[in-house]
Amino acid sequence: MRVSDQVFDNTEHEERLKAYLHSLEPERSLLLTELREYAAVNDVPIVRKETESFLRTLSAMQKPKRILEIGTAIAYSTIVFAQSCEADILTVESYEKRIPIARANIKRAGLEHRIRLIEDDAGKVLKELDESFDLVFLDAAKAQYIVWLPDILRLMHEGSVLLADNVLQDHTLIESRFAVPRRERTTHERMREFLWQIKHDESLETSVIPLGDGVSLSVKKS
Repeated sequence: MRVSDQVFDNTEHEERLKAYLHSLEPERSLLLTELREYAAVNDVPIVRKETESFLRTLSAMQKPKRILEIGTAIAYSTIVFAQSCEADILTVESYEKRIPIARANIKRAGLEHRIRLIEDDAGKVLKELDESFDLVFLDAAKAQYIVWLPDILRLMHEGSVLLADNVLQDHTLIESRFAVPRRERTTHERMREFLWQIKHDESLETSVIPLGDGVSLSVKKS
């Protein structure tokens, strides 16, 4: 078998496996189904189905009381978290065109009493917060993960979880910086730095999981 044939076979196998795993997922709510369809049509970045399943399992297992989400988009993952546990959720979004949509979706889900949406720059909000969170979910500007990390660690207590999405960047992270387009090199470099940092920070225990577009899961030890 030629190498090219093997690569094709592996890709086809992965796609078939992903399709099978997706077929196992129950329909959680008509609202989420509608939001996923809306996101696909309007090119809105939301968590992939396999990542959504992981979020649900983690939330049900950890039972967080307070969640901080950086990157609301249309509030898809925000609603997923709220459906999976009884936590109060603080979510931050700066893209003003999506904020009214996110608010409307939170209201449609009947979750205004548990979800607070802040319209502002995440870096500014993180510096101003002085409370602790049981779970922090990063799903916003990927080049900023490493920039936000010191403030995120300050907001975590022992046992808190940091979950970051899209850390493998469609697998381009394994490539040399010269193999990625010039406009993406800053994100490429900073994401590598972020992963190195959370794997080597002695206060964290971290696993990088090739799930969806890659997630990192860190637990604060002390």
